[in-house]
Amino acid sequence: MPNPTVVGFSGNFTRPSKTRGFVEQVVRDIAARNNLSASTFDIEDVGPSLGSAKWARDLDQQARDILDRVVNADVLVVGSPTYKGSYTGLFKHFFDLLDPASLRGKPVLLLATGGGERHALIVEHQLRPLFGFFEALALPTAVYATDKDFADGVLVSEAIRKRVAQAVDEAGYALSRRDAGLRIAAE
Repeated sequence: MPNPTVVGFSGNFTRPSKTRGFVEQVVRDIAARNNLSASTFDIEDVGPSLGSAKWARDLDQQARDILDRVVNADVLVVGSPTYKGSYTGLFKHFFDLLDPASLRGKPVLLLATGGGERHALIVEHQLRPLFGFFEALALPTAVYATDKDFADGVLVSEAIRKRVAQAVDEAGYALSRRDAGLRIAAE
């Protein structure tokens, strides 16, 4: 059986990006706590075939490989910068290419970043319904961070760090429950 994985996917398309850095940090925390392999991707990694793809089969090999890693992850960490009150369009388009059943039951930790508090509900009003459509297990604690929560692209807010720690604990719990279910099913 392959090593369990945590995969991060960020909806940003510029680098450096505080959103990608935020996703990467949470992915590393989950991986370290649960002995998982870890990787993080963003729109830039997916490449130019994403914009013209109408189906997953239209993606080039690099983009299909990333899509497969997202689908096959044991836990997924997704994050997007807030753009006009929602996630980025290419972020949504990437997930539009997935089969609706491909994330069923998968633990997903929701993250978003934005310029200020007025966009904080993006995680509840935009991201949670998107992953609800996929019947993913969106973890109870979602995390939104603003520009003031970062210094030089690094999360510095103690309140946000505590919220991240709570979400990382929930990811571990979801993984342990899944593993217990797999053991019972095997017996």
